[in-house]
Amino acid sequence: MAQMEEEPLDLRRLKCPLPALLASKALAKAMPGALLIVLADDPLAVVDIPHMCFREGHAVEDVTAASGHTVFRLRRAEAAVGAAD
Repeated sequence: MAQMEEEPLDLRRLKCPLPALLASKALAKAMPGALLIVLADDPLAVVDIPHMCFREGHAVEDVTAASGHTVFRLRRAEAAVGAAD
């Protein structure tokens, strides 16, 4: 079973491209299938984070607008896309 993140990754107050880059880095360190909760308030994050997930093969399970920020529920890919052998 995939390990669940206990604390959300708080990327509020960071501007593009940092939310997508830091979310990507956190997903790369997570176990395959792990859930990552990301908080971001940059308006471009609603485009950049799902795009990064699509490009890297991760799943966007949910995107929810909260008070002043967006909450992303991201699931790490079971296998890295484009991983070197």
